[in-house]
Amino acid sequence: MRGREVIHKGRRDVNRSRTRIVGLVDQDSVIISYHARVRMFGRNISTDDLFLAIRTGEIIESYPDDEPCPSALMLGFIGDHAYHVVLGICDDHLRVITAYMPDDEHWIDARTRREKK
Repeated sequence: MRGREVIHKGRRDVNRSRTRIVGLVDQDSVIISYHARVRMFGRNISTDDLFLAIRTGEIIESYPDDEPCPSALMLGFIGDHAYHVVLGICDDHLRVITAYMPDDEHWIDARTRREKK
């Protein structure tokens, strides 16, 4: 993955990004991609649940060099289940790219990615 930056708690720029993400959700400035909608439907994730996971979630990876907008991987919870939400953070809107449950093959736990073999 190109330009992946693992996030460490307490970083001011991450907090600003999270504040910006929540602000865009609150302003209803969100575009959910077709891919994300299909995945949400298949995983029985409602838009309300998705927005709650984003509002209460934390950024665990940042992709500042992504084009056309910087993006981030957020960890949020829907009920008792951990979900990852990949977001493009554009100037005037937030783009939901996908949402999925982290699996044991790729993740040690919900916050820690396994090393590729």
